[in-house]
Amino acid sequence: MELLIILTILAYMLSAGAYIAYLFLQKNNLQRIGFFILMAGILFHTATIISGFTKTGHLPVNNLRESLSLAAWAVAGMFLTIQYKYNIKVLGIFAAPLVTLVMIVVSLLPDAHVQVSDVFKNFWLISHVMAIFIGEASFALAGGIGVLYLIQENAIKTKKHRFFFKRLPSLDLLDIAGYACIVVGFTLLTLGLITGFVYAKSIWGRFWSWDPKEVWSGITWIVYAILLHERLTVGWRGRKSAIMAIIGFGVLIFTFLGVNLLLEGHHREFTRF
Repeated sequence: MELLIILTILAYMLSAGAYIAYLFLQKNNLQRIGFFILMAGILFHTATIISGFTKTGHLPVNNLRESLSLAAWAVAGMFLTIQYKYNIKVLGIFAAPLVTLVMIVVSLLPDAHVQVSDVFKNFWLISHVMAIFIGEASFALAGGIGVLYLIQENAIKTKKHRFFFKRLPSLDLLDIAGYACIVVGFTLLTLGLITGFVYAKSIWGRFWSWDPKEVWSGITWIVYAILLHERLTVGWRGRKSAIMAIIGFGVLIFTFLGVNLLLEGHHREFTRF
């Protein structure tokens, strides 16, 4: 399994290098190389997750190392999906380095083999975790697209059509792709919360317990619900949508890591070292 992790990190690193080179040199071959190497990395990564599942008999999320690995896998997979749908080539300069960094952190964390409790062996847990992780990956990419949007908008407003202006797609395409990521993320987050309620009822006997993770997941849901509501009713597009996507990503990071590491709650069991 360690070999698979090494191969995964190596592939992601090479992909990140290819995308960074593409950013500076603007050679389409470099972007294609980065894309296909990232695909190879996902294959290695998927094999790692399947190996963990086969070995333990449950979804590998019983510590911080495994949770971060699954999060990186979800981001990489969603990036390939968005890339295929919208062909935002330069988005790779955000996605590839991000998953590389996360997987390097994963490799540095201890691979502690802990006894698995019954809370990990539940159908609703698998549904809950997969929906949440893929939804959060969509939000992460929306945040990255939001940053690209603000950079491109600034280049247009200041009429400094230099480095980034020549390398970033149109504002309309960035806005559409970012909105699509948020819609997918919000749908999956909603599904993840619902399955989480059912899972909590089956394990702890109650749908809601005011656990810090539950509270901040609800806050995250509200942030993106406001974004979607304002976009559909008031017409929040472009800059406002991009800023909200970035803010939402910040809230998401705290919900995913900060809450579990800094606050007490039964979700800490999923992010122990």
